[in-house]
Amino acid sequence: METKKKSLEEIFKMREHAMRTAITKIEPDKITTKGYSQEDLIANLTYPEMIFLFFRDELPSKRELKMFNHILVSFCDHGLTPPSTQTVRLITSSGSPLNVALSGALLSFGSNHAGAIEKTMKIFQNAMKNNEDLTDREIDKIAIDITNQHSKMKKNVPGFGHRYHAVDPRARKILELAIEEGFVGIHTKLALAIENDLQEKNIKLNIDGINASILSDLGFKPETGIGLFIIGRLPGLIAHSLEERNNENVFRKLYELEEVPYVGDEDKTF
Repeated sequence: METKKKSLEEIFKMREHAMRTAITKIEPDKITTKGYSQEDLIANLTYPEMIFLFFRDELPSKRELKMFNHILVSFCDHGLTPPSTQTVRLITSSGSPLNVALSGALLSFGSNHAGAIEKTMKIFQNAMKNNEDLTDREIDKIAIDITNQHSKMKKNVPGFGHRYHAVDPRARKILELAIEEGFVGIHTKLALAIENDLQEKNIKLNIDGINASILSDLGFKPETGIGLFIIGRLPGLIAHSLEERNNENVFRKLYELEEVPYVGDEDKTF
């Protein structure tokens, strides 16, 4: 017995919980993303504008675009110091393809690497929620409360201090550019107030802290932080993988055998 073919519309009616998306609509000979024809997007947008549209559902102003572009560039690389960069090179040296090496690098992001941006954005945004008309003195008071809370818990305020830099040069430059562009919003004012409260300890804003404040001023939600970091860092990770593959010996060793002391038991018998 011949089975009648169901139309697409009938299939979707049967599947009440079919997958839905508000990102891109695909039709014959037509692609619509976030309400815009993809042909128009291809012709008119820069890559940072496209990322902004995906995350914010709107296009940035010229001033917002400049700051957002500065932030993406600032994420690009930090040499061989981060776990993700060491991981992408180690996996590449094993002969794995690029996508495998990059997967390993992305899996190395966590609370101690790239996680500070989301944590800091949460702190800034929770503190400034419904408090957009605060005076500088009121912001200073909130900053002191935040540093005191972390001090009582014996924790560092995320987004401040750096293992390698007394003054993170990327953070200073981003701040300079924000001041030049007149883009010091309420979250960035809070970040600077916290830095001021930490001055006795000589703890400065790092790149995660300043970017968290400006991304918050740009209207990004905390959960977008690590995604934006990944977008900015990905070209650097690819460059490290290619450099490892093309310029280094296979089977990278992080240490020579004599550099790794054995501290376990010896000469056990059954």
